[in-house]
Order: sequence, then C-alpha cells, then structure tokens
Amino acid sequence: MNDLQTVVERARAAFDTVHAPAELENVKAQYLGKSGCITDLMKGLAALPVDEKKSRGAAINQAKQAIEAALNARRQALADAQLQAQLQAEALDVTLPGRQRGVGGLHPVSLSLERIQTIFGSMGFEVAQGPEIESDWFNFTALNTPENHPARSMHDTFYVEGGTEHAPNLLRTHTSPMQIRHAVQHVKKHRAADAAWVQGTLFSGAMPEIRVIAPGRTYRVDSDATHSPMFHQCEGLWVGENVSFKDLKYVFTDFCRTFFENNDLVLRFRPSFFPFTEPSAEIDIQFPSGPLAGRWLEVAGSGQVHPNVIRNMGLDPERYIGFAFGMGPDRLTMLRYGVNDLRLFFDGDIRFLAQFR
Repeated sequence: MNDLQTVVERARAAFDTVHAPAELENVKAQYLGKSGCITDLMKGLAALPVDEKKSRGAAINQAKQAIEAALNARRQALADAQLQAQLQAEALDVTLPGRQRGVGGLHPVSLSLERIQTIFGSMGFEVAQGPEIESDWFNFTALNTPENHPARSMHDTFYVEGGTEHAPNLLRTHTSPMQIRHAVQHVKKHRAADAAWVQGTLFSGAMPEIRVIAPGRTYRVDSDATHSPMFHQCEGLWVGENVSFKDLKYVFTDFCRTFFENNDLVLRFRPSFFPFTEPSAEIDIQFPSGPLAGRWLEVAGSGQVHPNVIRNMGLDPERYIGFAFGMGPDRLTMLRYGVNDLRLFFDGDIRFLAQFR
C-alpha cells in the first residue's frame, strides 16, 4: 500500500507545481495516461494470484480516484485563478460617468418632407396618401399618358405580379396617382349629396376646392449620382372654378422662397410638355449668392391640369380647372444642405447622417 500512497503523493505534488491548464494535462498523462503509473500497475495485476489480485485491484482503484480528485481540484484552482485575473484586468471603476446612448435624429429627406408639408399646410393644402403598388389606370391612363409612352416600357417602370395583361400592377413611378385617388373620392362624396347629379355624367355641381399635396416614395429603373431606383416625390394639385396659372406661379414661388429661406430667390417657368398638363412648364430656380449663384437649376415640373385628367376625376372641365406640380424632395434636400451625391441619402452612413441631427 505504501507504494500506492507514494504515487498519489507524487501526483499531488506534481499537480501543485503546474500553473497552466496545458501543462496540467501533460502531467496527468504521466499518472493516468496509457503509459502512466496507474495503467502500469493495473497491467501488473495479471501476474498476481486471484485472492491478491482482488485486494490489489481495489487499492489501485482507490489510488486512481485520489489522483483524479487531486487533478480536478487543481483544474478548478487554475480556472478560478484565470477568472480572477480576468476580472481584475477588466475591473470597472463604478465612480466614472456612464456611457450615454447617442442622440438620434430625422433623416435629412424626412426633415425636408416635414418642411414641405408644413409650408403647404400653411397655404391650406391637405396631405394625400396612397399605395406604393399602383394600378396602370391610376399611374398612367387616368393621367392622360398614351399607351405607347416610353414611361410604360419595362426599362423605365418596375412591373409586379398581379393585375392583367391590359391592366398590370406596378411600383408607382410618381405620386400623381395619389392626387387622382384623392380627387375621385372628393368628387364622389360631394356628388352623392347633389340631387341634381345624374348617374354616368360628369359632376358640375358646387363643391369645395381640391387642394392637396402627395409626398411619398416612388420607383423607376434609374441609378447614378443624381438618380436612385427608389426616390421621393411630392406632387401638388389645386382644382377649383377659378384657379389660374397665376396662382401656380404665386404658390410655388412662395414655397421655394420659404423652403430655402431666401426672398431673393428667382424662379423661371420654362415651357415644356407633360401628358397630364396643358400648358406645361419646367420650374427653374436661381440663387442670388453662394456656390450655385447665377446657375439655373431645375426643381419641378408643372402646368394647368389637362381637361382629360379633370374628366378622369369625374369633374366637368367646362366648370373646373386647376394646376398641378411635381418636385423631388431629394433634390431639394441636396440643394438646401449642399449634398452632391444622391446615393449618400441611402447608404446608411452614420457619419453622414449625424450632420443633420
């Protein structure tokens, strides 16, 4: 028995001198490995008589258990020491001020959209809403867009599943469909209350003016430094009995000067063509000072609403007339903040976005 006790004592002493887990496993192999002391002792049992083999085997097992207990104790001691060292290295000074979460803010385009809605809201314009997946009728046909117009082609418009061959669904290419939807609902509500209106005819009765803006996301097959497949647009519509092009010029001039906080801003209405307005005009602005001073910059399209579009709203164009405009809040944001690449708005770079907090 004394030889087994000696083996156990030697093993304990060897384990106590080890200071790393990998070294401990190497020492373990000397006693419990395939060629270790305990294994050799177990092999020696074969040469003993049966009676002695039984008692000797039990003693060797006890010695093995004692060595394993010492091994596990040393493993735990090393793990505890390692944890303690880690805790000391990562100790926190609880008296230091805490780390505060950064303050967020609105996206620059969201700031512009809020500003646009506030300015037009002060002029009595409502805000219309509508679906981003739109029908061909609301997106093109109701707006007097010819069937062979390039905008209807696959390389300009994202078509989606649903609809039919002659009335497909698509991602709206502008927010003008929201104007049509709003106007149609507006007309339905007032003609239902007009006893003189005849089913199937255009409405020519009295009703409040339609004055609305339609901001939102739109989609076109386009991507570069000044264009994105997904971008924002804000359309405006004012329909009444005596709404003129003069009103358009006054409203949009006042909006631009308020948006850019510059009463010296100059606007130019340049003749153009759009299927849904007649006459039509591109709207350019010119800053009196700054890095863009002297340059004409296109910011919107506009015009008097085409009689066919008035009819598609359910109104009689002999009585009702109006104007419409469409602008890109993304471009207005670029001009307001001096951003030269549209893609920065959609990259999600916190360093860029933090400037607008």
